[in-house]
Amino acid sequence: MLEINVEAGDEGQNHHILRLVGEVDAYTVGDFREALSGIEDVHWLIVDLSEVPFMDSAGLGALIGGIRRVREADGDVAVVSTTAGLNRLLHTTGFDRIVRVTESVDDALAALAEA
Repeated sequence: MLEINVEAGDEGQNHHILRLVGEVDAYTVGDFREALSGIEDVHWLIVDLSEVPFMDSAGLGALIGGIRRVREADGDVAVVSTTAGLNRLLHTTGFDRIVRVTESVDDALAALAEA
């Protein structure tokens, strides 16, 4: 089971935080895609994967698709990841070269502000 929460940034800040809890795999990726597609007109998107112990290629593909949509709308994305297995996946696939990967939401906001 995958729990997904979307939080809007404080008033005056055009960002959303998409928080996931659980595994992102072939069984749950549809919910993840749906959540990503429901986020529109946002300048920054932070995808918090700090409570995701496992993500397969379907989840990674959904994440990349969501990033593409945000960037096509002139937005930017950062990912929060704190688990060794997920960090290894993001590094070995080269994902961390196309998107900022940080250890906290605050670090993600700071990284997006610097860009």
